[in-house]
Amino acid sequence: MAVLLDTNVLVRLANVADPKYPIADKAVFELHRRGETLHITPQNLIEFRNVATRPKAANGLELPIPDAEAKAAEFEALFPLLPETKDIFPAWKALVASAGVIGKQVHDARLAAVCQVHGVNQLLTFNTAHFALLATFAPGIIAVDPASV
Repeated sequence: MAVLLDTNVLVRLANVADPKYPIADKAVFELHRRGETLHITPQNLIEFRNVATRPKAANGLELPIPDAEAKAAEFEALFPLLPETKDIFPAWKALVASAGVIGKQVHDARLAAVCQVHGVNQLLTFNTAHFALLATFAPGIIAVDPASV
């Protein structure tokens, strides 16, 4: 089965000092052990760079650019990249319209649209509540909390 990783999981994996690092690490290890294929998207890498290079005072990791790039390259090597396709934008547009998505949740809706387009039914995220509404409009997508793996 395929699983899409949310950016918040990648951010935890990049920061061993984060209290949720052990949970993220254990979940990824366990899913790999079960034979699941864990995916990322270009959007994850864009969002990761944002958080990784942002100052700590602004809820970032404040990594130097070479370190952020190295960590992103590590993620690309570990997790197959789901490609951008022409079908993602229309799926996203339909999802945000039907679910009434606003603000920062438009990014979550795009991840849900990527799942729909690529037939991925699980999304590993620390923000399961963000995806609860989306799941009602994107049937078949299940948000999985890393602590539950």
